[in-house]
Amino acid sequence: MSIPFRPLVIRFGRLGDTLLLQPLLRRLHARYGQPCTLLAAGGYAIDLYREQPDVAEVIALRSHHRPLPLSPEQWRAIAALRRMRHVPVYVCEPQPRSLERIDSLLKLAGIPRSHCVFLNDIPLTPGGHWIEHLLELADATPTAFADRFANVACATSVVPEFVVSASERAECDRWLAARGLAGRPLVLLQPANKRTLRWSGVRKASDDDKSWPIENWAGVVAAIRIQLPQARVLLCGSSAEYGYLENIRKAMAQPDVEVVAKELPLPRMRALLAVAHSMISVDTGPAHLAAAMGCPLVVMFGSVSPGHWRPRSRVPEAVQVLGGPPVSTRVDAITPVQVIDAWLALQLRAEKAAAQVLEPTSLR
Repeated sequence: MSIPFRPLVIRFGRLGDTLLLQPLLRRLHARYGQPCTLLAAGGYAIDLYREQPDVAEVIALRSHHRPLPLSPEQWRAIAALRRMRHVPVYVCEPQPRSLERIDSLLKLAGIPRSHCVFLNDIPLTPGGHWIEHLLELADATPTAFADRFANVACATSVVPEFVVSASERAECDRWLAARGLAGRPLVLLQPANKRTLRWSGVRKASDDDKSWPIENWAGVVAAIRIQLPQARVLLCGSSAEYGYLENIRKAMAQPDVEVVAKELPLPRMRALLAVAHSMISVDTGPAHLAAAMGCPLVVMFGSVSPGHWRPRSRVPEAVQVLGGPPVSTRVDAITPVQVIDAWLALQLRAEKAAAQVLEPTSLR
């Protein structure tokens, strides 16, 4: 009986980092004929890839920074890795500290170096997108498997895509109905990013290149309500960001604006993005999820390159990017007028697409 070569993929990043693995996971599934096992940090990896066809199993480490002797979770992961000593391993982690921990896990599991390829061994093309970098890794072959898979080439999509299950869609519909949001155009705002909050409170705006002033968000909401008066505006984020978002809502003093940060587990967020009118976001993980779900998106960049991190959608025109080098290095250099103009362009595209669908064939 032949041994199935189910690839093992390892990444200890945040939501956006883990989401951007999806094209690589799809490529590896096609190359090896088996869905992948993903070893990731954080419980969100389980929710993100549950019922997704390119992932068979997620091993989630919620405390991968803890010393190994004090982490039963890591020892359980090592035991699982020992059962995968015959599979190809793709280490997608660029951070040195996390790489040291991954090296320790692989050694303790008895996985030889010849079974592994590492992202840091593949040069990043100047100006290249992160997904292309990951796909170069997916096309590499560990030495131990070169005789069988070195010449296996697969052309797969370079866009992250996620499936919304029928149960997730139904649960989201029930939530929307209970919230009084069913049948309303929903415009989502994502003001916070991973740097917004510190243990001592909200980070100073001068120390956060993705911070956008509350008065700018208020101006955008006022313009949205003029253009789309039936819309409801939802402030999105993590549960920890609820207080920060509630302060923004109160400062706006605008009707039909709600904070839903405590009500968005990842499966519901995914289903919500599949039906929302649009999203306006700073550069952060949920913006990548919005693009992956086909939600029209305006995303504002700070100091990192849009060429490297631009969210990708099945419909490229559904993503409008503002700011980022060389144009600017801070989100607060972007004006509300620029954001609304970009949002209106998304709206016009949606209206044009709807008109094309409704136009009789005889008139085309």
